[in-house]
Amino acid sequence: MTVNTLPGLVGRHRECAALDDLLVGLRKGGSRVWVIRGEAGIGKSVLLEYVTAQASRVTVTRARGIEADMELPYASLHQLCAPFLAEVEALPGPQRDALRVAFGMAAGDPPDRFLVGLAVLTLLTRASETRPVLLVVDDAQWLDQVSLQTLEFVARRLLAEAVAMVFAVRDPEGQAALAGLPEIRIGGLDAAAGGELLEAAVSGRLEKRVRDRFVAEMHGNPLALLEFSRGRSAAELAYGLTSSSPIVQGTVSSRVERDFARRLAALPAPTRTLLLIAAAEPIGDARLLVRAADALEITPNGAPAKAAGLIEFGESVRFRHPLVRSAVYQQAEPEERRAVHRALSAATDPVLDPDRRAWHAAQAADGPDEEVAAGLEQAAGRARQRGGMAAEAVLLERAAEVTPDAWARGRRALAAAEAHLSAASPDRATELATRAELCPLSPLDQARLARLRARILFARRRSDEAAPLLLDAAAQFAAAGLPLARETYLEAISATVFAGRVHGPTGARAAAIAARGSGAPSSGSKAADLLLDGVATLLADGYETGVPALRRALEPLAHEDLGTREATMRWLLLAPVALEAFIHHAWDLHAWDTLATRAVRLARDIGALGALPPALIYLSGVHIHTGNFAEGARMIEEADAIAAATGHAPHQYATLVLAGWRGDADAAAGIIEDAKASAALRGEVSLLGVTGCIQGVLFNGLGRYDQALTAARSGIEHDGFNFTGLSLVEHIEAATRCGELDEARTSLARLVELTRAADSGWARGAAARSQALLTGDDVKADRLYRTAIDEFGRGRVAVEVARTHLLYGEWLRRARRRSLAREHLRTAHEMFDGMGANAFAERARRELLASGERVRVRETEPASALTPQEAQIATLAAGGMTNPQIGAELFISPHTVEWHLRKVYTKLGISSRRALPGALAIAPAANTRDEGTAPSG
Repeated sequence: MTVNTLPGLVGRHRECAALDDLLVGLRKGGSRVWVIRGEAGIGKSVLLEYVTAQASRVTVTRARGIEADMELPYASLHQLCAPFLAEVEALPGPQRDALRVAFGMAAGDPPDRFLVGLAVLTLLTRASETRPVLLVVDDAQWLDQVSLQTLEFVARRLLAEAVAMVFAVRDPEGQAALAGLPEIRIGGLDAAAGGELLEAAVSGRLEKRVRDRFVAEMHGNPLALLEFSRGRSAAELAYGLTSSSPIVQGTVSSRVERDFARRLAALPAPTRTLLLIAAAEPIGDARLLVRAADALEITPNGAPAKAAGLIEFGESVRFRHPLVRSAVYQQAEPEERRAVHRALSAATDPVLDPDRRAWHAAQAADGPDEEVAAGLEQAAGRARQRGGMAAEAVLLERAAEVTPDAWARGRRALAAAEAHLSAASPDRATELATRAELCPLSPLDQARLARLRARILFARRRSDEAAPLLLDAAAQFAAAGLPLARETYLEAISATVFAGRVHGPTGARAAAIAARGSGAPSSGSKAADLLLDGVATLLADGYETGVPALRRALEPLAHEDLGTREATMRWLLLAPVALEAFIHHAWDLHAWDTLATRAVRLARDIGALGALPPALIYLSGVHIHTGNFAEGARMIEEADAIAAATGHAPHQYATLVLAGWRGDADAAAGIIEDAKASAALRGEVSLLGVTGCIQGVLFNGLGRYDQALTAARSGIEHDGFNFTGLSLVEHIEAATRCGELDEARTSLARLVELTRAADSGWARGAAARSQALLTGDDVKADRLYRTAIDEFGRGRVAVEVARTHLLYGEWLRRARRRSLAREHLRTAHEMFDGMGANAFAERARRELLASGERVRVRETEPASALTPQEAQIATLAAGGMTNPQIGAELFISPHTVEWHLRKVYTKLGISSRRALPGALAIAPAANTRDEGTAPSG
């Protein structure tokens, strides 16, 4: 049993028990995370002291966020990782390089922050192999943004490592920080605990009535109880408080801050100046404090402040509470603050810490100063090289504020706006864009501003309002002869593809026509240029010339050498529009597979975790269409796990596609409603195509043809770039079953036009099967069904091969050719059953029963079945990859890999990875049972 030896820690038995449990689990090798939330002064820091004091036989590393206007990228993360930096060189190459650049230990391309997160996860895992590791972070809401994001990523990826993390977050300022992680929310002490704390702090005995009233007035806030009772006797507390007293007015934190300010006013002037230096310099460097004090010609005597309980001096300087720092800085006059920042700038080493020196110089400026602005701009460049987008944005914003020349001020404000958008702060980006607009801008910067406004608009609402702005920017780039023109035209078309309509003044076709007539110079990438040419031709001229033009882009898209991270990121940005074009207009599963596979590989290679989930989603679609639902599900699971770890929403539409093919109406229903609401709210027309098409698949599989007909209609009427062709296929099947033959024939004419130019196995199969559904000629229908099976097979579209066997078998049974019907229905049932396409399998089963066939039905999956992630890890391990290699591939730690492998060994009944290849090859399939026959009909 642990014993509480910390003063002031009363009434927190539940919280201490949770932290004790964390330490017990940590010492056993388990990962734990707690986020302690509460208002200022509620006792979060004391709980951190408690868990640190109890952490025997554990390596503890700590950091504290400091409220400051300046951000130094990765500063807090560097502080936490300092004890383990000797292990950096042992990390896998990409992780090592990313971490070294982030920490300023080496030069290089700006690292992906999630690759930095993986490096930190691996570093902590290595450290925990000799001793458990506990990370303790106070005031996490004030960490530099990229450190907080990285730590959140690590916290979400912990599973089987002897690593624990405990954060303290102040509410309400930090409500959004670390959201979704396990939390301990603490409130004020109850009357008994608050009274106990107050009795220990006050000289003399307090009446219970007075004590309870004081605790209630302070809302049980421990800091308020201790600070307001400091130096007061029981009699003063009994008779000295009235409803008009400052200490019972306002929020608890404002009362405490006013009390600190009262004590501050009683200090000698030199001591107040010393405290102001400490408040203005959040790093807490005592030697820097002394140098700045010398520059201001004051004696660094902090004894009075220490005696007043405001600050602690040592190798580092630490205020008693962040509210003290706030009170000190806010009480000072503007000129006093500028003088202190001027002294700090002069005292900061220009070689070792140029960024902080530039920041203090800017804070000291009482007007425009180009030298200061240039220093901040250079600091922003260094922040960008380290991957600190938020820090870059803040530094550029301040640089713009102190820039005297209007042209330079506009350029810097625009750069700050772009950086804010990259740091996911669209509101701040909008404000800086407005400031830039008020300044004179060059034609190039005007085009950049137009593109920026379009990107902000698209980020907020995926409507077609962004396209005209992007087209205007592209035209300006083209007029200036800049390579950015073609990239921006492609971006404009992409915006209309995913958000707008094909036709109309703001549609994709209008954007394509503008791009073709622009005369824009080459972008420098053959793949990007040919893709723009292909998509623009497709939209402007139609399928006959557009699809061949699009196919010319496939080879460079698949093999173009990408020499830099920047080039790779540009490729990953254009991949979605390329994939949409090849899937929905070229009907090319091979191109889909090739490009999606490359996208996943590139994103893994450079650690671009923002680009990896959508790449995995596209590749999951390949596996779904080739009939490997399990692999598709695994990729969706991995994409969603990474999205959750990086703070993004899960990819529900991929889940919808899988649910549609599985025939899971319940899983699909909620996603469909969310999609419809999003389409209405954000103007995202493409969602209507997705939901219409997939509902068509779902309801056709379930045999609810009237619902399939309604859904597919919405898929073909949305006038989008994608899903129209696939929706036509669903509409034709549903319409023929519902007797709406005129509708079906109209859709067939459109489908034939769409697929003729594609001339792929997938396209030819779709056209042939749809024609078979509508022809009244039995000989022709028979030939068309067989053709469709062959063509879908050539295109590797296994789900459509199975569907065609089903439709052909249904047709044959109704033509009373039962023997041949059973052959095709049996093939369809076996294929669907093996895939897990349950609705279609059930439809095939019913047809087989009606034909007199005995059917074997799949039992529930055995408990020993591997999960998608277990199967992936087992496959990689069986292929010879080591645990660190698998961890780097999947963005998890080697310990997590080993944890999963132990579960795999148990399920497969083996004891080592040497047995994996054989065990995976003979892993038992799901059991089956016989289903009785039904009379033939």
